[in-house]
Amino acid sequence: MTEAILLVGGKGTRLRPLTVHTPKPMVPAAGVPFLTHQLARARAAGVDHIVLATSYLAEVFEPHFGDGSALGLQLEYVTEKEPLGTGGALRNVAGRLRSGPDEPVLVFNGDILTGLDIRALVDTHESTGADVSLHLTKVTDPRAYGLVPTDDTGRVLAFLEKPQTPEEIVTDQINAGAYVFRRSVLDTIPAGRPVSVERETFPGLLAAGAHLQGMVDSTYWLDLGTPAAFVRGSADLVMGRAPSPAVPGRRGDRLILPTARVAPDAKLTGGTVVGEGAFVAEGARVCGSTILPGAVIEPGAVVTDSLIGSRARVGERSVLSGAVIGDGAVVGADNELRDGVRVWCDARIPAGSVRFSSDQ
Repeated sequence: MTEAILLVGGKGTRLRPLTVHTPKPMVPAAGVPFLTHQLARARAAGVDHIVLATSYLAEVFEPHFGDGSALGLQLEYVTEKEPLGTGGALRNVAGRLRSGPDEPVLVFNGDILTGLDIRALVDTHESTGADVSLHLTKVTDPRAYGLVPTDDTGRVLAFLEKPQTPEEIVTDQINAGAYVFRRSVLDTIPAGRPVSVERETFPGLLAAGAHLQGMVDSTYWLDLGTPAAFVRGSADLVMGRAPSPAVPGRRGDRLILPTARVAPDAKLTGGTVVGEGAFVAEGARVCGSTILPGAVIEPGAVVTDSLIGSRARVGERSVLSGAVIGDGAVVGADNELRDGVRVWCDARIPAGSVRFSSDQ
């Protein structure tokens, strides 16, 4: 197997305001755009030609990655004029593939951080003669996902939408967002209209008697669709819990990019990343957080499990926990921002304006 399709066209609405100016795959995780980790892992598995299916803010991908040669890859870009869904996106880029009809094509969703053994998925696909092979993972609470039951040989039996009752939870296996397609199967997806691979393509193939094979791989897996998950994924990459050959530095409690500045008495823990040109001032404490390029954490601020956007500023003694601060926003001194708060790009919060405790 030498080629793959990466689906990177989503708007990333659940990640806003991080994705107002940046497509989700280009938001930095562990110091580099998240997409870099996926490309590097695909290259390590033997892939050398990747087609990126782009749509939202499509113009930012090629200027950053170019032809892919810096990563040892050949990259091509195909932009959807209108959103086509996961299946429609695959059909839209299939003409750029070089594989023969029976050769395998790897497909990745652009928002999954995983330790999947890519070669093992391809080997499973080839040894079973499947038309499509799916990476499955087991989760403790599958109610938020589509379930994929299999028989004792791993052959897929059904695709079940998000279960609503305990009786509907017939398995803890879910679709983990990575696939190997027989090339000819991609050419059967309807062209020129939106198609969901999960809701239309896969159930349709199953109904037509196609062989869909599941491979359970329960190594690290995380859907980076929410800000909290994205921050955790970045921290896990820094600490080595999630594998990637693209982390620009040693694994550990912190990752400080070359032009960042950190005061000697500032404390960085929990996989914190401090991006290019960012500054963490004296007495600040930052745990499990991502500080994007050019951001400033002022003296005495405490930032936990949060993401601070590019050129944003967190004022003196402000306390943030589970917060997302958009690009260019300013949080004045002595504010308290707690779990789930999102401060929009370029917003201004005056000093002492938001608190969860008294002013004593």
